[in-house]
Amino acid sequence: MTRERWMRCLKLAGGFILLIIISFILSHCFKQLINSLDLPLDRFALLAYLIVFAVTLVANLTVIAPVPIAIPITITVAQSWNPALTALAAALGGSIGELSGYFAGYAGRKITIANDFVKMERIEGWVNRWGSWAIALLAFQPIIPFDIGGIAAGAARMPLLKFILALFAGKLPKYLLIIYVGIGIINFLPNWWFLD
Repeated sequence: MTRERWMRCLKLAGGFILLIIISFILSHCFKQLINSLDLPLDRFALLAYLIVFAVTLVANLTVIAPVPIAIPITITVAQSWNPALTALAAALGGSIGELSGYFAGYAGRKITIANDFVKMERIEGWVNRWGSWAIALLAFQPIIPFDIGGIAAGAARMPLLKFILALFAGKLPKYLLIIYVGIGIINFLPNWWFLD
C-alpha cells in the first residue's frame, strides 16, 4: 500500500471516528433536552417515529454528502421509545430517501466521484454480478456512501421494487445494530461522561 493511499485510509478512519463521537455527544444532548422537558413521553411516540422517518429520509436524499444528524436523533428516540419501531421508521425513511441516487443513475447521470475514494466501475460490477445481494450489503455497511450503489442500480436498470426491497433488507439490520450498540455504549458510560 502506497503512502498516499495509507494517508487517505487514515483520514477516512479518522473522519468516521469523529462522526461517531459527534453522534454520541449529540445523542446525549438530545436525551438531556428530552429529560429536562419532563413530558409524558408515551403520548409522543408516533411523533417521535415520524421525526425519525423524516430525518432519515432527508439525510438519505443527499447524493454523496452525509448528513450526520440522523443517527443521534435515531438513537435518542430509541432510548425513550421502542428501538425496533425506531429502526423500522429509520429504515423506511432511509430507503425512500435513497431513491434519489437510483433515479439519478436511471436517468443516466453519474455523479463524478474521486477515484481515490471508491471506483464506480467496481460498484457497478458488484451490482451487475450480484444484484440484490450487492445492494443489501452496500446498504448495511457504513463506509462506502450508499448513493454509489443506488446510482449503479439505476444505471443497471434494476427493477425498482427489487431495489427497494434489497435496500430495506440492508438498512433495517443496519439501523437495529446502530441503535442497540449506541444504546449499549451510552448505558455503559458513567453518568458523568458528558456534563450531566
